Amino acid sequence: MQSIYAMHQNGSDNLEKEEKFLFYSIDNIQDLYLVMVSSLIEICKKETIYLHLSSKKHLATPQERNPNEKFVKNAIFQILAENNSLSIALENRKINNWTLNDDYILLLLNDIKASKQYSKYMSNAVNTFEEDKQFIVDLFTEVIVPNEKLYEYLEDDKLTWVDDIPVVNTHIIKQLKAITAGEDDNFRVPKLYKDNEDRDFVKDLFRRTVLNELEFAKEYVDKTPNWDSDRIAEIDTIILKMAICEFLKFPSIPVKVTLNEYLEIAKEYSTPKSSIFINGILDNLVKELEASKKLIKAGRGLM
Repeated sequence: MQSIYAMHQNGSDNLEKEEKFLFYSIDNIQDLYLVMVSSLIEICKKETIYLHLSSKKHLATPQERNPNEKFVKNAIFQILAENNSLSIALENRKINNWTLNDDYILLLLNDIKASKQYSKYMSNAVNTFEEDKQFIVDLFTEVIVPNEKLYEYLEDDKLTWVDDIPVVNTHIIKQLKAITAGEDDNFRVPKLYKDNEDRDFVKDLFRRTVLNELEFAKEYVDKTPNWDSDRIAEIDTIILKMAICEFLKFPSIPVKVTLNEYLEIAKEYSTPKSSIFINGILDNLVKELEASKKLIKAGRGLM
């Protein structure tokens, strides 16, 4: 959707160029994921170095010589640092953001130490797995994710990340909550595509929507009698065209799946009333397409 919107805004008709940018943007989603997860590892590393240097000071205090290491011994930090799937992905994608910009890690670490979550967690020196996990989930959700300086850095680093940040962070939180004690393979870097067929679907949906925009627009133009076409938000028209594309060009996708998917997209990216507006149009369109036998879905239970 964002790629089609960008084509409209740029006045571009170079399909191959825009398709390459689409896949570039999708690849960058995994980079964003790796940057955010690796921030946890780097925060732990930074604090470990700080504790070590403090203990070696000539006039170190008793607390500095024998610090509370509960934070750096957090079980989730250790699982992430030793995770093979994560290490391979970081190396393959050449993720070195925090090596080049460790001032942001220091900034996050300072915010963490000033937080009520840290104060409560460090009130004793005993590590338990469930407390460790809940602490990292709370830390990520309530301290790291809302950090404005971090958000500005991510936005400046790659503009395509702006729309992806909430989705990526939500997925990371879900993964952190799912980590269990005593399992070697309980955290894995997610794949961008399930398989080659999944990647082909992205390309086909993009191409078929762009190449048939005028045809798809005709399907809904007479179903908006109270709306001038110029008054319909551009994002809404793109959502409608993509949904219609799935109705007409992808017989294996159930109608209900398409309806639910694009209503959720409308809620996320368009105006507050858009989901109601789009739902009404698509419902009427489905009935019309079924009546005219234009809506053909292959396989059992796909209507």
